Amino acid sequence: MSELIEARYEQGISQKKLEEVSGISQPVIARMETGKTSPQLDTVLKVLASLGKTLAIVPLEQGKS
Repeated sequence: MSELIEARYEQGISQKKLEEVSGISQPVIARMETGKTSPQLDTVLKVLASLGKTLAIVPLEQGKS
């Protein structure tokens, strides 16, 4: 989720503002960013879309699983 935090900081968006534009509550966003929750895919997609980002499926690095 570090990429999520980085995207939010780059755009100068607070968690509260992200709540307003994504429809996902600020406490859920905070838990996502701190790793204290395993959000549903639709939640992640809503937050990413609000930041102008998308989710990509990429191959694992060699030797990692």
